[in-house]
Amino acid sequence: MPSLAFLQLPHHHLLFSDHLTRTHLQKTAIYTQNRGDMATVSIPRMSNSSSPYPTERDSSKYFLACLNPLQAILFDIDGTLCDSDPLHYYVFREMLQEVGFNGGVPITEEFFSNNISGMHNENLCHALFPNWDLQRARKFMDDKEDMFRRLASEQLKPVKGLQKLCKWIDEHGLKRAAVTNASRPNAELLISILGLSDFFEVLVIGDECERQKPFPDPYLKALQVLEVSNKHAFVFEDSISGVKAGVAAGMPVVGMGLRNPENLLTEAGTSFVIKDFDEQKLWTALEELENKEVVTTVTT
Repeated sequence: MPSLAFLQLPHHHLLFSDHLTRTHLQKTAIYTQNRGDMATVSIPRMSNSSSPYPTERDSSKYFLACLNPLQAILFDIDGTLCDSDPLHYYVFREMLQEVGFNGGVPITEEFFSNNISGMHNENLCHALFPNWDLQRARKFMDDKEDMFRRLASEQLKPVKGLQKLCKWIDEHGLKRAAVTNASRPNAELLISILGLSDFFEVLVIGDECERQKPFPDPYLKALQVLEVSNKHAFVFEDSISGVKAGVAAGMPVVGMGLRNPENLLTEAGTSFVIKDFDEQKLWTALEELENKEVVTTVTT
């Protein structure tokens, strides 16, 4: 993992007082909390770790053609649109060490990947601090997010090929949504940093659904707001919990293998895994879909 020493963080006593001004998306339809109005989308019977779509192990061809016509693409944010996990890991490592977690021994990247990445903050409060008062644990998580946002505003860049993919989506008139377990301030900030405030039609926050990822609720809500069937959409995800959520919502998932091991993403149900949006296997799949659409148009 790249060294983050160059970030020149302020001393830890400042981490709990600095607050970043909230960023707002300007043209994105934001899903607000409505716990009693979940999407009524048909979900195939399956476990969270299996997928009804062809995978690299099952087929030499990719899955997108089975979605014809493709109408929408849904994106996770952290670790998918931008390589934010190193920042999250750095902040957790520094702040957990300060409070004496694990006897003061810094957490490893493997521990972060297996126990923290992709998890909702409320669940982390209980998992990391089972003996803490819940209010104290929540305060720790809030302060962690403040520190992350401060660093993200200076350091984060889009995953390679993202601009090219967004242009392709625009040209094909596809609907698009961002679906995340991150807090609303984090999600809005990252989308703004990446210049995608006008790109996403919908932003769904896991904490504003009945259940967060790995449950399918956030993705089902995105489909409902977009008015698209799960039979005509797919997902980009980087975390195990996110992959399971997309699969449980009845959609194929492309894994973003920036940090999490490819074999674990595959086991969680991805159809295939890419390292960035420039990878040829993604564009081969998109081209296959385009070719099938042309054939369908000519023969009907």
